Amino acid sequence: MRAITLVNKGGGSVAEGVADRIGEALAAAGVDSEVVLVEGKDCAARAADHVKQGVELIIAAGGDGTMGAVAGELAGSQSTMGILPLGTLNHFARDLGIPGDLDEAARVIAAGSARAIDLAEVNGRSFVNNASIGLYPLMVMDRDAQRQSLGRSKRLAMLVASLRTMARFHARRLTLSTDGGEARVDTPLLFVGNNDYEVALPAAGQRKSLDAGELCVMVMRSKTLPGFLAATGRALLGIRRPDDMVKLEGVRRLNVDSPRSHLTVAMDGETLALPPPLVFRIRPGALKVMAPAQARLGKA
Repeated sequence: MRAITLVNKGGGSVAEGVADRIGEALAAAGVDSEVVLVEGKDCAARAADHVKQGVELIIAAGGDGTMGAVAGELAGSQSTMGILPLGTLNHFARDLGIPGDLDEAARVIAAGSARAIDLAEVNGRSFVNNASIGLYPLMVMDRDAQRQSLGRSKRLAMLVASLRTMARFHARRLTLSTDGGEARVDTPLLFVGNNDYEVALPAAGQRKSLDAGELCVMVMRSKTLPGFLAATGRALLGIRRPDDMVKLEGVRRLNVDSPRSHLTVAMDGETLALPPPLVFRIRPGALKVMAPAQARLGKA
């Protein structure tokens, strides 16, 4: 099988010499692949080029942002995606049951077990995990600004960003439309996931499935900071109150409109500004990935 490995040299925990280390791990597992270091902004374009060239296996090495960029170009094609998680959190790899250890992840690719999973998108831009509007995108922008100007670690920058964002807490006015109708909401957070997410501990933030063919749409109802924090705490403890968060069931397509000229969206840990209306949709079985044959999604 013809293979190429794209390494985001600027993302996650990628360090000097990582290309050699990846090459060694793949070779030891029996995967013959060229390893190429790529700037993060160029990952999607390079993946698209290799799809056009008919490369059968395109391996993405990086964090969740890298995975989303590459997955969007492979979706609906004959190419299969391999995953080497090198990011900070690696939610996508974890939910697929792919180990964080490089050698073990390479062996998963070598095992050759391809499976079809869903991919989500907003206005034609793909994401493998989730997208959100409201508080979280503001936190991500603040975090990235700190990392660039002050050199802070991702976790420390996110902690500081969270505190600062909470200090200027406010809600967004949005119009949501699905097959079930239309509603105007004021919310500090709209969450749209690629398949259903667990909310309560200990599995908060994990998915049991990546092939159920539905979006996970959750709307936070609390409009004040104390209410938001209390609702978040109850959700993590598995305590449900209808005025905390509304979860829309069976959604395959969601339209989001706003009086604003642009909405800031956090998508797989990165931000972008998009003009409304935003159109979210699920693409069932659009992506082929190398994953453990008996992976239990949502388990590390």
